[in-house]
Amino acid sequence: MALTYQQLLITVPLVLRAGNVPSIVGEAGLGKTALVEEVAKKMNAKLFTTVVSLSEKGDLAIPVPPLTSDSFVETKNHGRLANVQFGYSETLISIIRYSEENPQKKIIWFLDEFNRGPQAVQSELMNLVLQRQINSLRLPETVKIVIAENPDNTMEGFENSEYAVSTGDAAIKDRTVRLVMTSSTSEWLAWAKKPLRQGGRSNINPLVIDYLTRYPSRLIQSHQFNLDLNPTPRAWERVSKDLDQLQEFPREVQEQLAPDLFSGDLGTEIGVSFAEFVQAHGIRLQVNDMIGRIDLEEEFQQLEEADKLSLLREWLEKYPETLAKNDGATNFSAYLADISPDGQYALVRQVGENDELLNKMYSAAKENPTGAVAELYETSAQIATYGDKDE
Repeated sequence: MALTYQQLLITVPLVLRAGNVPSIVGEAGLGKTALVEEVAKKMNAKLFTTVVSLSEKGDLAIPVPPLTSDSFVETKNHGRLANVQFGYSETLISIIRYSEENPQKKIIWFLDEFNRGPQAVQSELMNLVLQRQINSLRLPETVKIVIAENPDNTMEGFENSEYAVSTGDAAIKDRTVRLVMTSSTSEWLAWAKKPLRQGGRSNINPLVIDYLTRYPSRLIQSHQFNLDLNPTPRAWERVSKDLDQLQEFPREVQEQLAPDLFSGDLGTEIGVSFAEFVQAHGIRLQVNDMIGRIDLEEEFQQLEEADKLSLLREWLEKYPETLAKNDGATNFSAYLADISPDGQYALVRQVGENDELLNKMYSAAKENPTGAVAELYETSAQIATYGDKDE
């Protein structure tokens, strides 16, 4: 039994409201950290994060020589703590100070990679997680704790897990609520397709979306003993960002770099597969190629409407100055004619919002009334007029 990201967005707050500590268990790269960040946002809570795997024994309550009164942080309601410059102490001081300044504000302390920290570190955190106290310091009631763990082979359903973790203490297991997280390709793709901003491109590169729509089981694959790299949602997000940058280069460079670049995130088998998919479906048609080549129009016509719009929007965002030149205006006009009337109207509205571009196009059209820029300027005006009439 396991819960998806969207299901956990409901379940984690439920467990916290019940006064319990959720322990989210899932593969690396599944989105546990992003999940807790979104939970905190939805609960209007201040989030503090400690990566337990980066901590050492003594970070929480290391013995120190006698200190002066200036070395202690005094709190109104929660005791005192020595301000020793170590990770947990600093985080606790920040939490206490924030709590006293914002007594009604919820706080989530996220202990990430909990069972990847040494056993001694987990033991130091025991009282904070179970008793909400360390030495004389008591956590404010507004502080809720969330734990995230990777699977270990003592957990039911993860008997073959290969993660290098320290098996959790029985008391922790008995007093936290284990919530196993699983992936949902449909949920991830729905998020991936959402625009980064109004009228902008999707969160994830469309070619990544197309590939995972065709091969949904490749969103994530469990870490295998004989493979050191496997695809995960986090890896695909990195791939998307790398692909965005790769597409700025000439086609020959893209073809040379793609297999090794994507294999570095996804492993060789799926990395090479995705590189071949990109070369076959996307690398051959990029905006910087379309600007100077009208012979790509046939390939453009075969795209989905959303992809056509995405390419022409990118053209307007990155290379608007080309519309004030005859060659660029000629090609843009040809591609513009290949999309639906609604799409044409949306793009013309985008042109109309760029005063600098309109002035350049107007000047070029006035200088050469029979040129391609003048023709595009007139066509845009007609499309805008038709759109206004429809409204």
